[in-house]
Amino acid sequence: MQGVQRNSLRLLRWMMAASLALPIALFAIASTISYHSTLDIADREVERTLDVAHEHALKVFETIDRSLAELNEVVRDLPDDVIRSREGALHKRLKQLADALPQLKSAWVFDANGKSLVNSLVSPPPALSFADRDYFYAHVDQSIGTFIGASLTPRPPYQGARFFGVSRRRESEDGSFTGVIQASVLPEYFENFYARIGTDPGSFFAMGRSDGVLLAHFPRLDCDFRLDPNGPVGRAIATHPDHGLMTIAWPSDGIERRIGYRRVAEYPIYVSAGLETSAIRSRWLTTISQHLVFGAPATALLFVLLAFAFRRTQHLQLEAARRREAEEALKHSQRLEALGQLTGGVAHDFNNLLTVIRASVDLLNRPQISEERRQRYITAIAEAVARAAKLTSQLLAFARRQTLKPEVFDVGDRMQSLRDMLSTLLGPAIEIVMQLPAEPCLVNADAGQFETALINMATNARDAMQGKGRIVFTVHAATSVPDTLAHLSGSQTLKNPGYVCIAVSDSGIGIPANQIGRIFEPFFTTKQVGQGTGLGLSQVFGFARQSGGEVTVMSEVGQGSTFSLYLPRVPAHLLPRSQAPTTAPAVAGSGMSVLVVEDNIELGNFAADGLTELGYSITLVDNATDALTELVADPDRFDVVFSDVVMPGMTGLDLAQAMRDRCISVPIVLTTGYSHTLSQDGVAGFELVQKPYSIEELSRVLHQAARLKRVRNGAAE
Repeated sequence: MQGVQRNSLRLLRWMMAASLALPIALFAIASTISYHSTLDIADREVERTLDVAHEHALKVFETIDRSLAELNEVVRDLPDDVIRSREGALHKRLKQLADALPQLKSAWVFDANGKSLVNSLVSPPPALSFADRDYFYAHVDQSIGTFIGASLTPRPPYQGARFFGVSRRRESEDGSFTGVIQASVLPEYFENFYARIGTDPGSFFAMGRSDGVLLAHFPRLDCDFRLDPNGPVGRAIATHPDHGLMTIAWPSDGIERRIGYRRVAEYPIYVSAGLETSAIRSRWLTTISQHLVFGAPATALLFVLLAFAFRRTQHLQLEAARRREAEEALKHSQRLEALGQLTGGVAHDFNNLLTVIRASVDLLNRPQISEERRQRYITAIAEAVARAAKLTSQLLAFARRQTLKPEVFDVGDRMQSLRDMLSTLLGPAIEIVMQLPAEPCLVNADAGQFETALINMATNARDAMQGKGRIVFTVHAATSVPDTLAHLSGSQTLKNPGYVCIAVSDSGIGIPANQIGRIFEPFFTTKQVGQGTGLGLSQVFGFARQSGGEVTVMSEVGQGSTFSLYLPRVPAHLLPRSQAPTTAPAVAGSGMSVLVVEDNIELGNFAADGLTELGYSITLVDNATDALTELVADPDRFDVVFSDVVMPGMTGLDLAQAMRDRCISVPIVLTTGYSHTLSQDGVAGFELVQKPYSIEELSRVLHQAARLKRVRNGAAE
């Protein structure tokens, strides 16, 4: 039971640990899956946003490129003088073009010296040279198609926002350089567009040339910035020049981002879009926190409930343990009461036996006694000793304190074996009649508790007759049972195996009808103070219920009472086979060396003298410590050790265990009249001889133990 209780508490502890560990493990797994899912979602968002930014940039540059091509057709093959002469009309046309395209700040036509022939801003244009601008000198030496310049600041007297130039070369019919057509594009146009589509926290956009010069940036930068071609971004683009996806700390601000990039068709321009990794993690943490909002309280509630169940189970088990202790104390008190009833009778019987022994010894000491009388007196002493040993054995077995251990036994045989004890208990003034069945009546119950119940009923009957009268003990197979047992069989008439009824009838004063309902209550008694505790019949009731049976009483004032104990009957084949005791003569020692350990000097000398006469070599010590010293000094000196169990200091069982721990291979035989330790734990595999023993029995056991030693050593006879 205690093992089951410990297992239940251990299971609850594991469940409490699992109620935390399992949700934590599941949360960790779910968090990992959610994190990777969030990354995948972020990558798809970056790709979609990059598609939008790329499509926008492509359309812008294609529109500007077409506008420059149309403007080039207007001024193709026109000398600079003709263009100047038409400056007013061309100015209006360029202004219309710039106003129609929000990405354009202005449009220009330059001569071969870098001076403006016409532009969309002012008419006529100031005589300023722009030959030092990248969008101009890039076309001087060769035709490179459309050129996209770096971000520039307007040159006074021109003002306004920064721009970058998109330009094309003007050529004569022979291919010589005649000037440049240029469109000033606003970076803020792209940045405003990026701001509109990048509403998520941590959004990022950039547009730059293939050489690392940034043209537009969101979030906006306070200064110009150029990426190092040999830096991490430059190397990533060099590895995958068309498009790619990377996680990188952006050089301009050091913030880690998940960035996708793509080249804009044939233009030397890249657009990129991305999200800050901190923003991605923030999304993930938001998702996880939503799980925690529901999961954490549920986990906490489950843990609290399991903790409450654990505490409640502990409390219930503690209460159950206290209840068991109280029940055990009650049973022990009941047994002690029955044992107290036996004390007077046992003392009387022992005095009778001692009288027989004393008288026989006195007669044996008389001179000139005949051999026939000597043998008669010796036989009387032996019989008295045997009777005393039997009485002591029954008394010790009855007094043993232990839990219920059911065994199969024949009630009739057990009643017959208890007749002597009952005679001692009830006294000579009580006539005992036993009506036992011819066939076995087997039950499966605790034999010690059965004996206690029988003694309690007999004692109750004796007291009801005031020590004089007739008690009838009847055992028979029950043909009907009390109502409390009838539902177990389904009818009053039972089928085998049924129940066994043990009835105890007396010729006493009887029990009043108003007290019959209380006689099985603990501590209820009708006796005078000091003559009874009221525990005897409560033990009978508890034993009957624990054994699956019942106890009833029929009584009439002045006519006596009959107590009937019903116990479940079991089939005959379940009775264990008993072995008949073996008798054999003493075995000669033939020089066998025996170490006798006995603290009682008289008993030790008796054993030593008896074994010496049989040819054994005896070494006698009076304590286990000296015996162990002898064995450690020379273990091969002895063939066997014979030791009492109950001794001051080191016990015989301690000596046997010490020999086993020191690997001393000398066999040991233990002896005792009674040992509480042995009654609880057994003999731990050692041979045991019960006191009182005969020299013949002792010699056989010692010879057998020594022979086993020789067999193990390979010297069997």
